Amino acid sequence: MATESSLRKDRPAIEVRGLYKSFGDNEVLKGIDFHVDQGEVVCVIGPSGSGKSTLLRCVNRLEEPTKGTILVEGVDITDEETDLDKIRTRIGMVFQQFNLFPHLSVLRNLTLAQQRAKKRGKSEAVETARRNLAKVGLDNRENAYPTQLSGGQQQRVAIARALSMNPDMMLFDEPTSALDPELVGDVLEVMRQLADEGMTMMVVTHEMGFAREVGDRVVFMDGGVVVEQGKPEDVLGNPQHERTKAFLSKVL
Repeated sequence: MATESSLRKDRPAIEVRGLYKSFGDNEVLKGIDFHVDQGEVVCVIGPSGSGKSTLLRCVNRLEEPTKGTILVEGVDITDEETDLDKIRTRIGMVFQQFNLFPHLSVLRNLTLAQQRAKKRGKSEAVETARRNLAKVGLDNRENAYPTQLSGGQQQRVAIARALSMNPDMMLFDEPTSALDPELVGDVLEVMRQLADEGMTMMVVTHEMGFAREVGDRVVFMDGGVVVEQGKPEDVLGNPQHERTKAFLSKVL
């Protein structure tokens, strides 16, 4: 059985081979080959319905692939014998919606999964939570409840919660799309800080400035396929495919 201890740091963090995903008759992913190297920040862009979020959700099996192989640090997570729960403890995920428990304080939102999934004692979980709340600039709000926070603050709590599991990589599914424009900057700044620290990140985003400034590679998807990928200055500044040009002409 593949376990957490099987993870290989000398392999790509994420490797997707021949990935297909259908919802009924609707084929959303059409043979995706994709990878994220260790320490790399890959920004996935494209129009709504292009398959970006489905690809990201397949990476930790929140969506079940129809066909294909997904490896996380060398472990095939599509293998039914893989201990998926253990692999998932190494993958932090931040969604469009914050998915915080409204009846729990900020601190308890951060310690719950640590204690249950990581089997950490209370004092270690609290210490880890406080360290990560400080990282996202919210160490003074540990006793607040989610409804007492702005959307941007809630998203930063969600990032701190994911970081508290000490993941090897972070997946972001349009983390700023549900935020008011004036709240976006604080969340992106936290993500920039993570990138500067060397965190491996796969980011589905509409924030082209972030993709240009922080991404090591930009992947443009449309119609369930990867149309174009490369360095941000190439894909965003000098796209080669007409579909990429048409998309960027509307968003830049």
